[in-house]
Amino acid sequence: MPAPELPPPQPSLPEAASRFGAHVLTEAASRARDIGAATGGLPRPPALSLTTAPAEPAAPTPAAPGAGSVRVLGGPTGLGTASLRMLLRDAATPVPPAAAAETCTEAGTQADAQGKVIPGLYYHPIPEPDPVRVEEVSRRIKAWALDEVSLYPDDWEEEFDGFSVGRYMVGCHPDAPTIDHLMLATRLMVAENAVDDCYCEDHGGSPDGLGERLLLAHTALDSLHTTAEYRPQWAESLHADAPRRAYRSAMEYFVRAAGPSQADRLRHDMARLHMGYLAEAAWAQMDHVPQVWEYLAMRQFNNFRPCPTITDTVGGYELPADLHAQPAMQEVIALAGNATTIVNDLYSYTKELNAPGRHLNLPVVISEREGISDRDAYLKSVEIHNELMHDFETAAASLAAETPVPSVQRFLRGVAAWVDGNHHWHQSNTYRYSLPDFW
Repeated sequence: MPAPELPPPQPSLPEAASRFGAHVLTEAASRARDIGAATGGLPRPPALSLTTAPAEPAAPTPAAPGAGSVRVLGGPTGLGTASLRMLLRDAATPVPPAAAAETCTEAGTQADAQGKVIPGLYYHPIPEPDPVRVEEVSRRIKAWALDEVSLYPDDWEEEFDGFSVGRYMVGCHPDAPTIDHLMLATRLMVAENAVDDCYCEDHGGSPDGLGERLLLAHTALDSLHTTAEYRPQWAESLHADAPRRAYRSAMEYFVRAAGPSQADRLRHDMARLHMGYLAEAAWAQMDHVPQVWEYLAMRQFNNFRPCPTITDTVGGYELPADLHAQPAMQEVIALAGNATTIVNDLYSYTKELNAPGRHLNLPVVISEREGISDRDAYLKSVEIHNELMHDFETAAASLAAETPVPSVQRFLRGVAAWVDGNHHWHQSNTYRYSLPDFW
């Protein structure tokens, strides 16, 4: 039997960039949307006059370090890392004056008025998100949740407000040109949390039957193409519960603003997320604690990846599909998602310990599987996060140095900004999170 013919070699990243270089900027410009026109067919509150990026807010006074010393690191080393600071932490993602010389901080016992930073955690401080934008996004998202999708009953209002999703999304997307662009991310974030809470977690969620619920909800993102007889039943099902209503509406807004490849990219990453939910549910049904590497594999799917992957849509431009699909870019996005999700494990640790049942998070899995104390497992989790962050920054810097394409450079800045904003929200959201007494 003759040997199968090998496929032609795939282009290297610099070659791909060169191939796209002549038309990337033209395509990106042509696909930048006027979101107001794109979403004009859907009901929503009146448009705000704030249609341009706000002036840079005044930097907060840096918090004084506590008893522990603050060690300032030089950041990652290796190919391209010298350009990382200039590229990924430029004027689009400003940092407070205290971090201007060295934005890479490994925290000691440091606190500000809005919550403590985990000692030893590697992170980048950001200015407080623009309060005018935060207020308007918060107003609009609550109106959407109540009036458009009937997302939650009255007794959930305090928890919805305490989530501070407007502050979260404004901090994560500093280059969003308008409030309407920010709302694309904000609706999706709220919808994703509704699915997690109502299907998986503490608002009626259960591992039993989760696969069916997720599959039917996913059809609100990835439309069912079926026969005329059964299509009306499917369409009616999209209004059957709050998660499906939220998914349907959020995705309708998104696809009107995004290019086809951007919308399909999001569907793919949402399928990844749902697969991660199912793995965690299977462990719950079996009362099984996975190996640490297995848990980290699950967390590469059950993580924040759908959020930074849409940073170009929220920024009003498009990273072409071929450049997004390059292995080097996929590595950067995966590492960003992994690092930001471990941040969630660390800041939500005490919240989950105080909740009913056993919640798997990285410190819990390390403690049980490696036979070490809760404190040592938590501190090891901090080290794992820091390694993922350094790997993310090194990979992003290398990609930026090898691919001088404006849309690639901007996308990498957007992902880095999302990583930083995600940490800031977790650290400062004292309504939801508090730290264990391990120091």
